[in-house]
Amino acid sequence: MPSLTAVVEEGPPYYRRFAEAAARALDMDGSHGAVVLVGHSGAGALLPAVAEVVGTDVHGAVFVDALLPHPGNSWFDTAPVQLREQVAGLARAGRLPRWHDWLPSDVLDTLVSDVGLRERFIAELPTMPVAYFEEPAPNAPGWPASRCAYVRLSEAYAGAADEAERQGWWVHRENADHLALLTQPARIAGVIARAVAVVADT
Repeated sequence: MPSLTAVVEEGPPYYRRFAEAAARALDMDGSHGAVVLVGHSGAGALLPAVAEVVGTDVHGAVFVDALLPHPGNSWFDTAPVQLREQVAGLARAGRLPRWHDWLPSDVLDTLVSDVGLRERFIAELPTMPVAYFEEPAPNAPGWPASRCAYVRLSEAYAGAADEAERQGWWVHRENADHLALLTQPARIAGVIARAVAVVADT
């Protein structure tokens, strides 16, 4: 999957633009067939919009330490008050700093101890327009809400995993952290593969 970070520079509607860009990337070889979408972190909220654009080829979705869909609500609407106020306070000229600047200075050092890997990760982080976080997620009534799985990597997403379980999704709780996909790729890829297999068999 190519980087979609340049999509935000095209302006709103952001959800639709991300969904269309993801669909174009998926169709690059024209032979994908049925797919299971996988979203990490904030990308979870985008999956229903992607599913709507891709259409009947989407068999299901896997959320990896990710936000759950929140149709009709923005990120600011769903974020805890303290986090919402913190993030809003970081905005300058309508944009937010890169994600690692939202965190205390030592947090990323702990999550990604390898200096080279950490520097490469930071170099790929975009700044985001505040308007993206203010945009309500679109309704996507046709997306496969019943064919989903959730992989929880960190305690920060325990509530989302619990809600996914209440909705009847397959849920796996891994003792890891939010960036384990980056630092332990083989281990987490194996867990995601299990989740994809469960969804594909649904």
